[in-house]
Amino acid sequence: MYPTIGETLSLTAEKYPDRDAIVYPRRDQRWTYAEFDARVNRLANALADLGIEKGDRVSTLLYNGSEIVLTVYACARLGAVFNPLNYRLAAGDVSFVLNDADSQLLVFEADTREVVERARDDLDTVGEYLYIDEDTPEYARDFYELLDRAEDTPPDVQVAEDDTYAFIYTSGTTGRPKGVVHEHRAMVEHNLICVAEGGLRRSDVGLSCLPLYHCAELHANLFPRVQVGATSVIHHAFDPEAVLGAIDEHDITVMFAAPTAWNALAQLASEVAADTDSLRLGMYGAAPMPKRVLEACMGEFCDEYLQAYGMTEIGPCGTFQHPDEQIEKQGSAGVPALNHDLRVIEPDGDPDQEVETGEVGEILFAGPCTMREYWNRPEATDRSLRESAGRTWYYTGDLGYLDDDGYLFVVDRKDDMIVSGGENVYPTGVEDVLFSHEDVIEAAVVGEPHDEWGERVVAYVVGDVSATDLESYCKASDDLADFKRPREYYLVEDLPKTPSGKVKKFELREEPSPEAERAG
Repeated sequence: MYPTIGETLSLTAEKYPDRDAIVYPRRDQRWTYAEFDARVNRLANALADLGIEKGDRVSTLLYNGSEIVLTVYACARLGAVFNPLNYRLAAGDVSFVLNDADSQLLVFEADTREVVERARDDLDTVGEYLYIDEDTPEYARDFYELLDRAEDTPPDVQVAEDDTYAFIYTSGTTGRPKGVVHEHRAMVEHNLICVAEGGLRRSDVGLSCLPLYHCAELHANLFPRVQVGATSVIHHAFDPEAVLGAIDEHDITVMFAAPTAWNALAQLASEVAADTDSLRLGMYGAAPMPKRVLEACMGEFCDEYLQAYGMTEIGPCGTFQHPDEQIEKQGSAGVPALNHDLRVIEPDGDPDQEVETGEVGEILFAGPCTMREYWNRPEATDRSLRESAGRTWYYTGDLGYLDDDGYLFVVDRKDDMIVSGGENVYPTGVEDVLFSHEDVIEAAVVGEPHDEWGERVVAYVVGDVSATDLESYCKASDDLADFKRPREYYLVEDLPKTPSGKVKKFELREEPSPEAERAG
């Protein structure tokens, strides 16, 4: 029988009560595992006093901090369902997610207060608000005041390994997010896989500087560190100079960042007086590490790097590219993670319709960390999860191939998703905003290669409108987060289409129209 996420912390606190667990410099907080465990109990009891019960959804709209860490473990201990939101979402997306999840409580902060207040009138189910900063609004309660008043004894709730741990929302093909339902057992299994694949040690000191609302930082880094009793230093947001200083000050040994973030650190390293010799392992994901960035990081920091590839629906880690494979298999996503199986098949075919080695097809995973379902999306669940010979296969929608040694190379996406700076952007949602402009006749949004961000969002627009007007319109929209906003607009006479009228986006990506007016 597996422990739950909440029990993993209790077990660690029993074994290593005096080890440093959480260090949050922004609030001058340093907690041992015993202190961390007691505060989790306090928050769980405070939530229960507000009426939160097992199975209720508790949402966060928070930057990194001890508060989001306390909330996820308090939910796990109480049997509530943790629902972290991307702090960069627009008000329309915030209200959609909270209503879709049937969230009962929202934890937020000064940096997200404005978007919460813009979304509040459209929230159907949120009855309680917790605010972590000073000047608590009248409709909310003070997070720390509740925490200080609560008892630190464990709540009397039985949580099982197959209970729901979280709804993690990820963008869907319609542009609206879908709630990925994960169970406790799947996440504990994922912890153990990450510990083993990364060689995580109890003596490690890890830095969380990328968003903890995202499963990469939360599930693949923070959770495994807690599982083994390592220390976690938390930074409110990614700032290259502050990260380099933290590595020096706290003797950071392991850290995760997207390749774009590693590139920023490597470029700044020679200008900042910071000793980074303590770093022994750099972890990355979201995209392969460009060779020039990998070489720069090896020169400035450590020699060993570990890549993980996957998606929210499978934990997220499905493959790993290990340190000794970084040069020899540069550009690869690695090999299947422990207890995982990987196939490349005819797109949307049956799991046994595997393509030949070297041939591009759709990537499938089967493993113990796969989601239970998409919340309230039975059709999407049926499309993505399919049974074959007693195994459940997840259809990623990504296209790739296996080389002769069994290493996976990801080459494209079956749909039109854009990955910009590690964030997923679906064109439909951006196009919907553009279409709502009265002077726009047609619009198509695609990803354009970008040296720093991997891809940037660009829009092809037909209509009597200027790029300046479109930029102002998109910036003012409550339905378009800043990271989804087009960085350039191409004003065209028409869009290439199939006989059925569907826009041929591949033509826009491969060779922009020579008639396009470049504007932005």
